[in-house]
Amino acid sequence: MTLIPFNKPYLTGKETQYIADAVALGKISGDGSFTKKCHAFFEEKYGFKKALLTTSCTDALEMAAILAVIEPGDEVIMPSYTFVSSSNAFVLRGAVIRFVDSMPNHPNMDVTKIEALINNKTKAILPVHYAGHACDMDIIMALANKYNLIVIEDAAQAIDSYYKGKPLGSIGHMAAFSFHETKNIISGEGGMLTINDAKFIDRAEIIREKGTNRSQFFRGEVDKYSWVDIGSSFLPSEIIAAFLYAQIENLQDIQEKRLTLWNAYYNGLKEWADTNGYILPNTFEYATNNAHMFYIDCGSLEKRMQLIEHLKAKNILAVFHYLSLHSSPFYAAKHDGRELINADNYTNNLVRLPLYYELGLNEIDYIVNQITSINHTLSSH
Repeated sequence: MTLIPFNKPYLTGKETQYIADAVALGKISGDGSFTKKCHAFFEEKYGFKKALLTTSCTDALEMAAILAVIEPGDEVIMPSYTFVSSSNAFVLRGAVIRFVDSMPNHPNMDVTKIEALINNKTKAILPVHYAGHACDMDIIMALANKYNLIVIEDAAQAIDSYYKGKPLGSIGHMAAFSFHETKNIISGEGGMLTINDAKFIDRAEIIREKGTNRSQFFRGEVDKYSWVDIGSSFLPSEIIAAFLYAQIENLQDIQEKRLTLWNAYYNGLKEWADTNGYILPNTFEYATNNAHMFYIDCGSLEKRMQLIEHLKAKNILAVFHYLSLHSSPFYAAKHDGRELINADNYTNNLVRLPLYYELGLNEIDYIVNQITSINHTLSSH
């Protein structure tokens, strides 16, 4: 079997055509026709009050931190088991991060642990929808309403996924999405800020345009544009937007194929996992599965290392995922000292299997066969 990579970016076929169209239109800087098409698609399909493409999900999170008026000493509650951008966007504004442990049966944050961390310095809650699977947003929004907090959904992995029928990214006050090449729909790099509370919209446009009211000027709402707030250059070029538009035109097809692959993994591995003490992704009735990722909880660091090495020897690249941020070299001394056992367990135990559009069912069968033979193989070492 030739090498099966962990990820392979999928091109639908129209990406380069649309990029050429953008060039031919004579405008390849941000907020041209393809950006507008992308914004309209996301707003109409998912009901976001405002969608704004950004150069990355990291930039979308940094915009959200500015919009939430995070200031030195403010506290932000988020999971420890997440990507560094989730935390870094708020640390850049001077925030203190209060990390929440993961659930014992899912990498998402344990919402029952949030309220004990809320105090008069708390400004925001950042739920991360791990693997595109929704956090329990009713509980989070109830806490936000009770304590007057801002909710920013980290929906980096959660495009086209739902919570009780509501699209992820449409529930909190704001949300951040990623179109990095490892995501379901991609633009190489790229992201999006979505806004569901109208009071943030005008300022979001200003922050995204380097602190100027340029967008209002081009709509004829002001006579001239000038520097009116802090901001940065968060908007992507039309080349990125053109690439992304080719992807979103094929969103349904991409999602259906990924779900077929995900189900093939689950059905092929379920009996083996149950028999041998491995844990497959757990899904809750309030959430849909957007098939962003297929992972296995190996139960120990040793078993994970053995599985990764075993698959590597069979030309299959499986990888581990996040390292708990509360014990990272940068933040360990700043953390409040609470043990976050489940986050550390996922740090040590979780492995992600290859999952991308062009992966064939025959390749899934091969991977499944190699995994289900692992106990016999390892016991002979």
